[in-house]
Amino acid sequence: MKQLTVFIKKEFKHIFRDVRTLIILFGMPVAQVFLFGFAITNEVRDVNIVIWDQSRDYLSNELSNKILASEYFKYAGHVSSNAELEDGFKYGKYKMAVVIPDNFASDLPTGQTQIQLTVDASDPNMANIIANYATAIIQTFTVDNVGFAMPNIIVPELRMTYNPELKGVYLFVPGVITVILLLISTLLTSIALTREKEAGTMEILLVSPLKPATIVIGKVIPYLLLSFINALIVLIIGMTVFGMPIHGSKLLLIFEFILFILVALSLGILISTKTDSQQVAMMISLMALMMPTILLSGFIFPIDSMPMFLQLLSNLMPAKYFIIILKGIMLQGVGLEVLWKETLILVGFTIVFTVASIRNFKIRLQ
Repeated sequence: MKQLTVFIKKEFKHIFRDVRTLIILFGMPVAQVFLFGFAITNEVRDVNIVIWDQSRDYLSNELSNKILASEYFKYAGHVSSNAELEDGFKYGKYKMAVVIPDNFASDLPTGQTQIQLTVDASDPNMANIIANYATAIIQTFTVDNVGFAMPNIIVPELRMTYNPELKGVYLFVPGVITVILLLISTLLTSIALTREKEAGTMEILLVSPLKPATIVIGKVIPYLLLSFINALIVLIIGMTVFGMPIHGSKLLLIFEFILFILVALSLGILISTKTDSQQVAMMISLMALMMPTILLSGFIFPIDSMPMFLQLLSNLMPAKYFIIILKGIMLQGVGLEVLWKETLILVGFTIVFTVASIRNFKIRLQ
C-alpha cells in the first residue's frame, strides 16, 4: 500500500510538471465550454440593415425607429435607389433592406400599402430568422397604429436575394468544401517533416546542400497538386450532386482554391516544424483546428451574433475569409473588386505561415 501511495504521488508530480498535460486536462474543457456556450446559438443580433423610406412621413419614421430600436438590427446607412440597394448587398454592407413605399401614412388604414423586405439569403437559416424578426415587428406596429381588428393589414413582401428558394445546400456546400480542404491539406503537410524525423531520414536532408526554404517549398508543391485535385473533386460533387451554382468567374474561383490550399499547406508545414511526432502533428491538425474552424468561420453560426471577443478571434480563422469568397463567387457572382480584401488576407496568412515555417526549421536535430 505504501508503494502504491508513493507511486501515485510520483505520477501527480509528473502530471503537474507537464504543462501540455495540464492544458489538455483543464484548458481544453474551459475553452470548449466558452466556445460552445457563446458560439452555438440560434439567435441573431445586431444584423446590419438599411431602410429606404420613400414616404418620409410620421408613421414611416415611427416604423423605422421601431425596427432600429430592436436589439436584432443595427442601422447601416440609407439608400435612395435600387442600384444602391443591389450594390450594398453585393459588397456585404448589410443583410436586409426595408423598403417603405410612398404615401405610407395615408395608405396604411386602407390596407393598400405593402412593405418590401429584401434579405440576403446566402445563409438561408439566418435569412429566415431575420425575416421573421422584421415581420413580427411590422405586425406589432400595425396593431399599435391601426387596431387589433386588423392585425394583418401590412403583409410584408419578402424577397430573398442570391438564394430565392432558401436551399440549405447553398450554406452547406461552401462550408464543407472549406473545412475539408483546410483539415486535409493541413494534415497532409503537418506530418511531412515529422515523418522524416521518425523515419530517421531527417539527417540526410540536414546534411544535404538544400536550404530550409528549398526543403519547405519542396514539401509543399506535391501536396499542392494533390490537394487541388481533391478540391476539384469536391467542387464537382457540389455542383453535380447538390446543384451548387457558380455565378462568378470560374478562373477566379480556381485561383482562390489554390490560394486557400497554400494557406492550409503552409499552416501544416508550420505545425510540422514545431512537432517531433506524427501523432502530435495529427492531433493538432485535426482536434485543435476542427472545432474552432467549424464554430468561428461562419460556416454554421453567424459571427455577428457572437460576443465581441469571439468575433475578434474569428478574424484569425482563414476559413472565415474563404467561405466569404466562395459565397461571393458562387452565389453572388462578384469578383476581385468586391473580394480583394479577403484575398489579400489569405495571401498574408500564406506569407506569415511560410516565413514562420522557414524560421522554425531546425538545421540540427538536437
